[in-house]
Amino acid sequence: MDDQTALVEDAPVCASPLRRRLWLALGYAAVGLGIAGTVLPLLPTTPFLLLAAGAFAKSSPALRDRLYRDPRFGPLLRDWQSEGAIPRKAKAAALIGMSVSWAIVVLTASRPLVPILAGTCMAAVAIYIVTRPSPSTPAAEDAALDGAVAEDGGNVSALRNEA
Repeated sequence: MDDQTALVEDAPVCASPLRRRLWLALGYAAVGLGIAGTVLPLLPTTPFLLLAAGAFAKSSPALRDRLYRDPRFGPLLRDWQSEGAIPRKAKAAALIGMSVSWAIVVLTASRPLVPILAGTCMAAVAIYIVTRPSPSTPAAEDAALDGAVAEDGGNVSALRNEA
């Protein structure tokens, strides 16, 4: 990628092979946790994918771009990167998941302090999620961006600067 198409968050790839491998391992671990978060109610998905994108930016920009092109996770990452936005469906899924998780904690906790602490943490996260804007880009435009990514040879950074 040249300087004109580089993202603000782009970091130079680590010159040290050991550091590069550590960033790469962190990226893969974060992707694994993000994928697990799609089915486990207490595990978030997006923060782990953002961590993975950052780690891949320092170890393998090609893997970072691949993550941004992913049909399931790419739109979430692009919306967050460009606007700090969370789609309404993702907000609803997160709030439902936290509610179900809190109900399970309430039903299974042996001490009353546990649901209070868990509920307080979940309420703080819920407030943060609800106060994030929804993306201004409709889903149809996301599909157009995905098509443009394929035509551009996969350079997500170039798309971000054009949008």
